[in-house]
Amino acid sequence: MASEVLMTISKDEVERARLLSELKYELDMQSWRTYENQRGRQEMKQEIVELLKSGKSPEEIIRHYSV
Repeated sequence: MASEVLMTISKDEVERARLLSELKYELDMQSWRTYENQRGRQEMKQEIVELLKSGKSPEEIIRHYSV
């Protein structure tokens, strides 16, 4: 009976570790997506500034991004 209890505890620990690993993966992916979205917005802002500096009108820039 003691060995059954130990096996049950071991299985529970393995399942707990698997679930924690899955949760960590999901949180890592969410963090990565957030980072990439922020980086993309920053790059777009820099591109817009460069377009304005090059003499493009706001209307031209809007057309550029609405394609």
